Amino acid sequence: MEQSRRKETPDDVDLLRLIGEDDRKAFRYLFDCFFAPLCRFACVYLNNRQTAEEIVLDVFATIWEKRRGLQIDVSWKAYLFRAVRNRALNHIRDSERFIAVSDWSLYDRTETDNPLELKELESLIREAVCTLPDRCGEIFRKSRFEHAGNREIAAELNISVKYVEAQITKALKLIRKYLGDSGAL
Repeated sequence: MEQSRRKETPDDVDLLRLIGEDDRKAFRYLFDCFFAPLCRFACVYLNNRQTAEEIVLDVFATIWEKRRGLQIDVSWKAYLFRAVRNRALNHIRDSERFIAVSDWSLYDRTETDNPLELKELESLIREAVCTLPDRCGEIFRKSRFEHAGNREIAAELNISVKYVEAQITKALKLIRKYLGDSGAL
């Protein structure tokens, strides 16, 4: 096997170096890998696709602007998700719009009165929802965040009610698995 063969995908260190050297292809690679997942992640916080995309684009614009002095001590994935989360939370704070914990039907069975525990659980649930497969996550968000009924979701997405129910069940199982011992689901 040839040792000098170049890797198919650059690692985090290579990407940081290439982007710092104004390599637009490396930046495009980073953008293509993470734009869609970051938008889904931001949308969980904001419940608005357009605002989520604007925040993600802003994060990438900032990275490009600061590319020469950028220091990343963790992986690109961790860095980007943290940056998007922070921007989304700042947006919520600045627009004085917050999704109350009591609005989440997932919390109906939460047995804690500690606001810090509820905030932590909310954060974990948001992260768990971001890990769901695309269609499953879309159906779950419509059900739990937009409070749409199963028939309404089925009609909107042109799928059967049974499929909607199966996807919500699947989502809850995956979220429970993600939360492990920390969840109250």
